[in-house]
Amino acid sequence: MNYQVDEKGYYGRFGGAYVPEILHKCVEDLQRNYLETLESDAFRQEYHHLLRTYAGRPSPLYRAGRLGAKYGCRIYLKREDLNHTGAHKINNTIGQILVARSMGKTRIIAETGAGQHGVATATVCALMNMPCVVYMGQTDVERQQPNVRKMRMLGADVVPVRSGNMTLKDATNEAIRDWCCHPSDTFYIIGSTVGPHPYPDMVARLQSVISEEIRWQLEEAEGRDFPDYLMACVGGGSNAAGTVYHYLDDERVKIVLAEAGGEGILSGRSAATIQLGKEGILHGARTLVMQDEDGQIEEPYSISAGLDYPGIGPLHANLAETKRATVLAVNDREALSAAFELTRLEGIIPALESAHVLGALPKLDFRPGDVVVLTVSGRGDKDMETYLKELIIEN
Repeated sequence: MNYQVDEKGYYGRFGGAYVPEILHKCVEDLQRNYLETLESDAFRQEYHHLLRTYAGRPSPLYRAGRLGAKYGCRIYLKREDLNHTGAHKINNTIGQILVARSMGKTRIIAETGAGQHGVATATVCALMNMPCVVYMGQTDVERQQPNVRKMRMLGADVVPVRSGNMTLKDATNEAIRDWCCHPSDTFYIIGSTVGPHPYPDMVARLQSVISEEIRWQLEEAEGRDFPDYLMACVGGGSNAAGTVYHYLDDERVKIVLAEAGGEGILSGRSAATIQLGKEGILHGARTLVMQDEDGQIEEPYSISAGLDYPGIGPLHANLAETKRATVLAVNDREALSAAFELTRLEGIIPALESAHVLGALPKLDFRPGDVVVLTVSGRGDKDMETYLKELIIEN
């Protein structure tokens, strides 16, 4: 099977572009221009130059010896947490702002949950001298204060959103409303593999630098360019898309995705969209959506702001439906436990988002010779308050 996007923007039956009429020209212009821009020599030279000299790529592929010994395999961590701004998000924002500039756009908007995409967007806007507005749910503003302060220091206008559950879904709604009001001069830098075509494909392509590096780094470390397992967390799914991109059609590689189980997938407080969702339209794409029998969006919940989303990227919806990927729900308690385990075994404090994929390790049966590559999508600085609360409870 071919797991890549087709010419109409679909992954199987998921994807497409379902947008208000006022945004039709914006999306159509982007569809017409994005591939030509991404594949041009000028873009590639500037993009890879900035990734190398500004973002700090390549990110290391680290052999986690003590963690691997515990789980009986060879575990490598793809250290996206060591990028400038502390996560994989900078790979995407550098690329998208170059696309925006090539299309003559002069104003940037974005949505953010955990704040990492907001910080990465504010960073590249400062770099390129463009005004930046970041929408962020009030709940996330309160629990991600370090990133809010960073965005404001970088010059971004951070707009708290007080509708709905006041999290990522609601921030995205407000960003789309803004886009509808300013279609001519504004470029919407979407942070994940969600939204109308071509965003899921464009973000996946920009994040594919992750799997591109994994190939040659594994060749150096193991004498082969593919692992037995690739593992990543999924909310919207950008770090996961980047991790698996060059391996989608390589059936030798097992793909494992970890989504946020919250307090349990049957608790009513979960963000396990692939487990709980039904087909629907969300933020411009056909995908799996957490919704009730009337099609109303059900509010997701996760201890992790970056995974607290009631949808999933169409690429990942298709990977789950075709069984190309194994999807595991990891609850809050399992993620917290996994974060402390990595910290104490390897001296690496992961973001809560990354802690969810670490929490999937105990759910799998590895053989001694298995090579496992797990993406640590972000660092845990922003989550220290949550971790410290957990330490207090432990003690």
